[in-house]
Amino acid sequence: MHEPPPAASGEDGRVSSRGAVPWHALPPERVFEQLESGAEGLTDEQARERLMRHGPNVLERQKGEGPLRLLWRQVNSPFIWVLIVSAVLAVVMGKVTDGLVVAAVVVLNTVIGFVQEFRAGKAIEALSRMVPENATVVRAGDKRAVPAAELVPGDVVEIASGDKVPADMRLVSSRNLQIEEAALTGESVPASKQPLPVEEDAELGDRTSVVFGGTLVTSGAARAVVVATGGATELGRISEMLRGATDLQTPLTKALATIAKVITGAILVVSVLLLGVGLWRGYDLSEAVVVAITLAVAAIPEGLPAIVTIALAIGVQRMAARRAVIRKLPAVETLGSTTVICSDKTGTLTRNEMTVQALWTPTGRYTVTGVGYAPRGELRRDGPPLSALLVPEDVRELLLAGALCNDAALHGQGGDWRMTGDPTEGALVVAAEKAGLGVDEARARFHRLDAIPFESESQFMATLHEDARGGRVLLLKGAPEVVLARCAPDGAASNEAVLEEVERLARRGMRVLAVASRELAETRDTLALEDAEGGLELLGLEGMMDPPREEAIEAVRACHEAGIVVKMITGDHLATAEAIGARLGLHEPGTPGVAGARLGALDDEALADVAERTNVFARVAPEHKLRLVRALQQRRHVVAMTGDGVNDAPALKQANIGVAMGITGTAVSKEAADIVLTDDNFASIAAAVEEGRRVYDNLIKSLAFVLPTNLGLALILLCGVAFFPIQDFGGGPVPLMAMLPTQLLWINLVATVSLALPLAFEARESDVMRRRPRNPDAPVLSHFIVMRTCLVALLMAAGAIGLFLWEYKHEVPDVGHARALAEAQTMAVNTVISFQIFYMVMCRTLTGSLRKVGLFSNPSVFMGIGALVLLQLAFMYVPFMRRIFGTAPLSLEAIGLSVLVGAVVVPAVGLEKWLRGRKDGGPVERSRSRPRSREDEEHTPPPGTHERLPA
Repeated sequence: MHEPPPAASGEDGRVSSRGAVPWHALPPERVFEQLESGAEGLTDEQARERLMRHGPNVLERQKGEGPLRLLWRQVNSPFIWVLIVSAVLAVVMGKVTDGLVVAAVVVLNTVIGFVQEFRAGKAIEALSRMVPENATVVRAGDKRAVPAAELVPGDVVEIASGDKVPADMRLVSSRNLQIEEAALTGESVPASKQPLPVEEDAELGDRTSVVFGGTLVTSGAARAVVVATGGATELGRISEMLRGATDLQTPLTKALATIAKVITGAILVVSVLLLGVGLWRGYDLSEAVVVAITLAVAAIPEGLPAIVTIALAIGVQRMAARRAVIRKLPAVETLGSTTVICSDKTGTLTRNEMTVQALWTPTGRYTVTGVGYAPRGELRRDGPPLSALLVPEDVRELLLAGALCNDAALHGQGGDWRMTGDPTEGALVVAAEKAGLGVDEARARFHRLDAIPFESESQFMATLHEDARGGRVLLLKGAPEVVLARCAPDGAASNEAVLEEVERLARRGMRVLAVASRELAETRDTLALEDAEGGLELLGLEGMMDPPREEAIEAVRACHEAGIVVKMITGDHLATAEAIGARLGLHEPGTPGVAGARLGALDDEALADVAERTNVFARVAPEHKLRLVRALQQRRHVVAMTGDGVNDAPALKQANIGVAMGITGTAVSKEAADIVLTDDNFASIAAAVEEGRRVYDNLIKSLAFVLPTNLGLALILLCGVAFFPIQDFGGGPVPLMAMLPTQLLWINLVATVSLALPLAFEARESDVMRRRPRNPDAPVLSHFIVMRTCLVALLMAAGAIGLFLWEYKHEVPDVGHARALAEAQTMAVNTVISFQIFYMVMCRTLTGSLRKVGLFSNPSVFMGIGALVLLQLAFMYVPFMRRIFGTAPLSLEAIGLSVLVGAVVVPAVGLEKWLRGRKDGGPVERSRSRPRSREDEEHTPPPGTHERLPA
């Protein structure tokens, strides 16, 4: 691994260790001294020596696992081994086709898992694509283009608008420099940069004297000195965290592994037991082994993996229609168990479109309605909206000046509005348009003659215009305190009153700009800096913010009703985050949020307490996000994390569900995520959670349907071996078996799957988003599933065994032992399938009657039943099917009797539902939230946040 770039000074004055020098807090001359460089840059010899010492300016790629290792991990699981054994047993017993079907299920699951893991390894590779190929560097006073990979600490680099920053660099000089850092810091607007040092403990987003590798220059130009390259940059730190983040197992993956272990252990134990019972009863060794193998075939749910895969695939399709693209199949189900959603603010909970919402002039306050860049809204002042003709003159002057002292442009086409330029300036243009001021017409009427562009050092912009009389007007906008300092002291409002209004708007989370004007006595076409130094008249204030999405507010409310806590984690300022959080309903107005600086000072236990109790986090760094996710997982939460930037990637990977933005998201965040939203909207996350709960419900319904069949078949064989007489048909004594191995496979692979699949299409139940999140630690084989499985399996076994014995004894005198046995076995299969059909209808809802879901709400149920009836008729009456499966045609009376016995399951399960509902006071299958901890008992959260639904 390459040696990291230098960052601290040793006793000999040379740079020695990484990360010890706060470059942002040092003046440029001190930075040059530390790096042993200067304004003329390094010499070629120095650059070569440092390149050898520190390595190229590239991100290290961790060698991933090879394809064979990935493939082996997909196969090496208990459930897959059970299926492989099942396939081998089916082939051994002569049922090659059924064995190949089971093998195909194994291959399908293996391929899906392999592709998922292979694609997940691409996240770190995507980071390397963020470093540009070339950079403009000063070497020994000469400016030249060199590959960005050859940059070293101490190199002097020039950047300009449109460039991608090639490394972490300390600014030496700049002019109107603005950097788009959203992918790294989460800031919603470009950050202004300047060479002046900042506080040593400044957060990443406040280090205005440093530019970071991988970010984009949106305007201006600068000269800077490289302070970190490769793995020592902020991108490198994130890459390291991304490698260290754990890709957690989903609840479904863990549950299937548990079920596989239980089934495997039970089959081994019971098969050995059955082998012993058979030998004890006098079976030949070969017959006893066949019986044990038959039991294994009966007990293995061969169709379950296919059912799970198809149910998840259906969920993927439904989620895609609701603008959530699933990258990893088990993520569909995991969403249903989510207890906390940690969401980014900009573009997800908000529109990422700065909007003026408040105006202030010396004569009063005004509200501007409407959000986004569409110029649709109204101007209000304590009453009905003001028409364009009734807008007060001072408000018109304020809005007009804000739109003229401005470089942004609004474009509309087909109802779609887009902004060119700075988002803050764009908000001022839209506000003027809402008041009926034609900005394009005004700009033509008040021709701009000259301008002083915004500089981060001066904090204002000034423009010179020609008015209608041919005079000259200076317009100025900027930070309120800067503008006030340039206004005449005898204005219409005192400075104290203005600053008090600024503070009031800031507490509401708004960015505030002040606008002023001045008429110039001379008729000239140039503007000097001295013209903006004083004598201006304050026109007023414009307060703007990136407003919450209306649909996000509703989605947050829906999540709270579902018992899901929503937390906002943003790189924006704390006051803005707190105000947006209150408007979204994340916490009560006035509830404090937590800044990243405080998080960094907390140990793991204290951080877990803060993460549990707080819903708004601001100015967070990538490591803070990662620690917050881990802290919540430590408290047994299932965490969904949203994000769009490189800084979000480690947390996205660590979270149980990583949700990336499809529009604004970087390639890194998308590769690290499980889900990608095509509309970058929080409402789509809530919809995906709803869909995830529906998928889980349907998986539980499928599981509750499938398992009784396997247990019932095992009980049928156990009773036969333990209690049925041994018959001799002339070829020696053989056990009397109620079903043949091929008939068992018919039930497991054909009948069960054709009936279970329609359950995957069940519509969501009405209360799906009014339940608590289920406890992810709770086993899928819950007490309810186990009890229901035993009840239905006993009824199924009793009905099938009873009709088998009745048919066999009834037919032996007329048709002989062989024909009677074939008819009795066919009768037993028919009875089991009749049980399955009626029980599947009862499984459409596990908690109530069919009226709850509607008898005809899922047409696929009747399609599945119809298909199975046709297959079963062929099973009994088509000659080649009878030869394959050893069946015999049955009379209508026998078929009717098997159907009548199968229908017994309807009143039995209906009575069980009723008794369970009375005992528990509600649906048993409603998911339980995690147990309340001591911290929960001590802290009562505000309504709509941590409040859990009543038990």
